[in-house]
Amino acid sequence: MALNTGRTYNQLHVPRKYTPGKRRFSVYWAWSYPWEANRNITEMDNRFSTMTEVRRVGWPNFESIEFSEKMFLQGIAGTLELFHLSLVRFQTVVGEATGHPVAVYQRIDQAGQRLPIDERVLADTDTMMVFGLDHMLTEQEAAPEEVEALRKFLTREGTCLILGPHHDVGGSVDLKERAMEYAHHGDPLVPRQQRFGKYTRSLMKGLGVPVENRYGLRPATLQGTTRTVPLSISDHLDTRGWLTGVNTFVFHMHLPHYAVTTDDPKAIHVLARQPIDLSKPHPFIESGNRELNMFLWMPPTGNRAGDILLADSTIFTTLFGGDESLERFWTNLATK
Repeated sequence: MALNTGRTYNQLHVPRKYTPGKRRFSVYWAWSYPWEANRNITEMDNRFSTMTEVRRVGWPNFESIEFSEKMFLQGIAGTLELFHLSLVRFQTVVGEATGHPVAVYQRIDQAGQRLPIDERVLADTDTMMVFGLDHMLTEQEAAPEEVEALRKFLTREGTCLILGPHHDVGGSVDLKERAMEYAHHGDPLVPRQQRFGKYTRSLMKGLGVPVENRYGLRPATLQGTTRTVPLSISDHLDTRGWLTGVNTFVFHMHLPHYAVTTDDPKAIHVLARQPIDLSKPHPFIESGNRELNMFLWMPPTGNRAGDILLADSTIFTTLFGGDESLERFWTNLATK
């Protein structure tokens, strides 16, 4: 049974010792917390909702005392803290499976302390998770030194890099197309344009990952529920067994499509696709698509001994729900 201890903040990470067969996970939120939290709330596009807006739309889900102004931030910062809170279950499941606590870092934290990806982050990490919830206008971009640090990290046997660029809603200059995208996903908290992931995009470019995050697509659900239609899984490609016992991930109203930009079938494998809700039109649907690429794998090759996976950050949080299938996926990543 795990020992309950006090919550800590504003201290240096205590390095985790290598234990054979026990992976050490690290999460890196690629945002500038202050830049996101300080966005002008009169701006319509490319910002997170305030907690007040979340409470209004989600009423009465956040009307308990713990989300009141007495105990919780009510601006954009409150919404950012929801992401942190929703990661706790993942940290618990993986921590129990590996025997190591999951380290959580931010590119620029609440106190304005900047931490690029370097040996301070990577030295005691086996699975590195980079969550691209940075709005593109906040100008987060990986420096050449960070790309090189990750390239060196991936030369170690048994390492894994999980990249999670978020959705790219409203990229078109055509306002009618933006309106179509908005009506398709149906989330009133997402503005007509919300473009994410400049940092993860720069990492993908630097590391030669042939993927682009596109759109924000609503997954198909079982009638009358928010349970997603099961994934289309390429079992013959999943030779590591990451999706063993996994049928679904999580319902989220606007999932990115991870478009593969290479014709080389050996470079990257699409292991899972999510059927799309076809009840309302979307440019991606109108182009003939019925599923979005959800979970991808780049096997080791050449000097790269580690794996590269792509999966949206919402798959690792409980902000939008979660079930046994999702936790089985987390455990697979931690143990296989």
